[in-house]
Amino acid sequence: MTQDRQLAGSKAAALSALMGAGFPVPPGFVVTGTFRAEALAGAEAGEQELSLQAAARAAGPGPYAVRSSAVEEDLPGASFAGMYESYLNVAAVDLAAAVERCFASANAERVRAYEASLQSGAVGGSAGEKGGLDGVPGGGMAVLVQQMVDPVAAGVAFTANPLTGDRGETVLTAVPGLAESLVSGVETGDEWLAGAGRPRLVRGPGSVLSEERATTVIAAARRIAGYFGCPQDIEWAMDHSGNLLILQARPMTALPDPVQWEPPGKGAWIRNFRLGEWLPEPVTPLFLDWLVPRIDAGYNEAVRRSLGVDVPMRFGAVNGWYYVSPPTPRALPRLLFGGTARSLPYFYNSVARPLFDPAGADRTVLAALEHQWRTDCLPSYRTLAETAWPASATASLAELIGMVNAVAWKAGEYLWLFAATGGAAWKMELALARFWRRHLAPAPARRGTAAQRPGHGYQVLLGGLSPALPQRTPHAVYSIDWYHPTAGEHSGQDREPGGGPYPDNPAALPAAERRRAAEAACRAILKGTGRLARFESLLSVAQHYAMLREEQVRDFTLGWPLLRRCATEMGTRLRDRAIIGDPEDVYFLTLDVVRLDAPAQHAVVEARRKEWHRQRKLAAPLQLGKLPPLLGNTFDRLANTARSTTDLPAGALVGHPASPGRARGRVRIVDGPGDFGAFLPGEVLVAKATAPAWTPLFAAAVAVVTDGGTLAAHASLVAREYGIPAVVGTGNATQVLRTGDMVTVDGNAGTVEGEPLPGPLGS
Repeated sequence: MTQDRQLAGSKAAALSALMGAGFPVPPGFVVTGTFRAEALAGAEAGEQELSLQAAARAAGPGPYAVRSSAVEEDLPGASFAGMYESYLNVAAVDLAAAVERCFASANAERVRAYEASLQSGAVGGSAGEKGGLDGVPGGGMAVLVQQMVDPVAAGVAFTANPLTGDRGETVLTAVPGLAESLVSGVETGDEWLAGAGRPRLVRGPGSVLSEERATTVIAAARRIAGYFGCPQDIEWAMDHSGNLLILQARPMTALPDPVQWEPPGKGAWIRNFRLGEWLPEPVTPLFLDWLVPRIDAGYNEAVRRSLGVDVPMRFGAVNGWYYVSPPTPRALPRLLFGGTARSLPYFYNSVARPLFDPAGADRTVLAALEHQWRTDCLPSYRTLAETAWPASATASLAELIGMVNAVAWKAGEYLWLFAATGGAAWKMELALARFWRRHLAPAPARRGTAAQRPGHGYQVLLGGLSPALPQRTPHAVYSIDWYHPTAGEHSGQDREPGGGPYPDNPAALPAAERRRAAEAACRAILKGTGRLARFESLLSVAQHYAMLREEQVRDFTLGWPLLRRCATEMGTRLRDRAIIGDPEDVYFLTLDVVRLDAPAQHAVVEARRKEWHRQRKLAAPLQLGKLPPLLGNTFDRLANTARSTTDLPAGALVGHPASPGRARGRVRIVDGPGDFGAFLPGEVLVAKATAPAWTPLFAAAVAVVTDGGTLAAHASLVAREYGIPAVVGTGNATQVLRTGDMVTVDGNAGTVEGEPLPGPLGS
C-alpha cells in the first residue's frame, strides 16, 4: 500500500500510514485509478487480471475484502460513509470483477447527491468545496484489496463522544463476527464508554467483549487518534486468538462542541422539582416557550392569592432539559415578612409545620386548601376542558391560542393546590418515619412475637391504601410536554371515560393485608406507652395525604387532550399555509411564529427536531449547583430515616427506599410508551421517571427503579399500592443498569444489587 492520498485514496493512505507506524493492519494492496484507466484504454484484460492475482498472492491467502478508497472519502468535512460498494469474501479469481464494480459505484446516484449536498453546505464542508470525482473514469478513486479477516468480534471506536462532543471519552461498540450489521444500523451491539478510568458497559448484554479486551481496543484507538492528531472514527476487528486488527481510521465528522451542564443562573437548579417530575426527557421548543411560562404564571398568581406574597421560582433549560431553582435562604425574610398580615402564619402552617406537626398543618391550612381544590379548582378545570373541546375543531387560530392559554393558566392554579396539599405528603411521611425510627424500629428486637412485629420499614403503613387499583385514565400522560400523545390516544379512547381497572396484580391485596397487620403490630407495641395517640394522628394524616397526592396527580392533566387537539389544529392551519410541512412540526416552533403570516419554518423545524433527538440521549444531572442547606438536608434526612439499614452492600446502586420489600428479576429499561409492549411480567421496571400513564406496567413489574423522584413521587406511591418494591432517586439507574441484567431490588434499604451475566469473550 502507499501513503500517497491522491493516488491511493484516503482510506488506503491512512491504513498504510498506520501500518508503517506499527499498528496491526491486514495486509493488502491498492488498485489505483490510473491502473484502471490504462486497462480501459487498451491494456489486455487478461494482463490486468494476472496482475491482480499476483498482488493478491503477495498479500496472503484469500479470500479478500474489496473496498473503495476515494480521494475525497474519509475527510474531516466529508466522510462519504456507505456511499460506495464493498465486497467481502472475494476469491482470487473473482477479484477483477469485484474491483471493477467497486470503481463503478463512484458514479452511483447517491454519491452525486451527497457531493451536491457538500457543495451547497447542507452536509458538512462548506459551499464551494470541490466535489465530484472528475477526470478520467475512476481518476479520483482507488480500490483497496486486503486479506479477509475472520473475527470473533468487530465494531467501531470513536475517540471522542459523538453525542456529547467530550474529547476525553471514547465510545466503543462491538458485535460478534463482522461489523457489517453494526455499520449498516441493523444491529446496535454492546456499547462501552471510557473516560479517564476503566471502561464501563453502558448498553447491551455485555456478551461480546470482556473488559480486558475492550480496554485493549480503546487503548489502540486512542493511540491512533494521537498519531493523526484529531478524534478518529475507527473500524476494528479481533480474531479468534485475541489479536486486534485495524480496518479503517478516519477523522470524526460533525463532532459537536462538548456538552456543558452549567446552571442557567446563580444558585441551585433541580431537574425533578415542580414540573420537572413530569418531564423525563428534554422539552420541545413550543412547550418551553409557551406552556411552561404560562403554567408558571398561573401557579404564581395562585400562590399570591393564598399566601399574600410572591414566591417565584426561576426555571430554564440546559441542553433542552427543564431545571427549576428553588428560593435560596436569602429569600426567606421576604417570604416570611414581605407579604400581608396572613403571609407568615400561612407560610408556617403550609410549608414548615407539616414536617413536625402534620395534624396541626392539616387543621389550620391544608384541609381548607384541599376543600378549595375539590369544590372549586378541580370542577372548574374539568368544565373548561369539556366545554372548549367541541369548539376546538372549528376555532380560529386566535381562539385556539386563547384555549391553550386558559388551560395552561388553570393547570398552574391546580399545580399550586396540588403542591401545597398533596405535596405535603412527603413531609408528613418524614414525621411518621421519624416516629417509626425512634419508637417502633427497635421494638421487634426487644419484645413481641414475630406475628406482632410491624415489618421491615414504615413504608408498609402507606401501602395498599386504595380500595381499588387505579382506573384507566385517558388524559394520563407519559410526559406533560404536549408533544407526547396521552394515554387515551395510545389506546384509541381519546377523551372517553376510563375503561376500568388495570389488570389485577396478585401482590396488591397482600399489600393491604400487610399494612393492616403492621398497623395492628404497631398498636400492640405502643399500647400503654402514652405514644399511641401520637402514632394514630401521624398515621391518619400521612395515609390521607399520600392518597390525596395520587388522586391529584391523576387529574393534573385533565386539559391535556384539549391542548393536544389545539396543537394539532394550529399545526394543520400552519401546514396549509406552507409555514410548516406537517402539523406535528408545530411543537418545534416558538410562540412568536404561531401565526398565519409567519415565514416558512421548515429548516428551523428540521434543525430543532434533530437537536432535540440528540438531547434525548444525554444523561442529564438531577442537580446543577448546590442545594440550599435546608432543602438538601431535608431530602437526605428523609431518605436516611426511611432506610432500613445503613450497612449498604458494596457496589450497590443506592437511591431512596420508596416501597418496601425485596424482589429479584431481570431489568427492562423503558424510555417511553414505545417500549411498553416489550415489557414482560416479572421484570424490573427501570425508567428515568414515571407518570400516571405508566401505571399499567406496575401491574406486571416485580419492582421499580427510577433515576429521579422522591418518596412522594408517582413511582413510590403506585408501587406501594401494587405491593412491589421501589427504589427512586438513584440518579443514574438507566445509565448503569442495562436490559437483561439480573438484579435484586431492596425497597427497604433503597438499594439495587446486580448479578454477573454469562461471561463475555475473553473473560
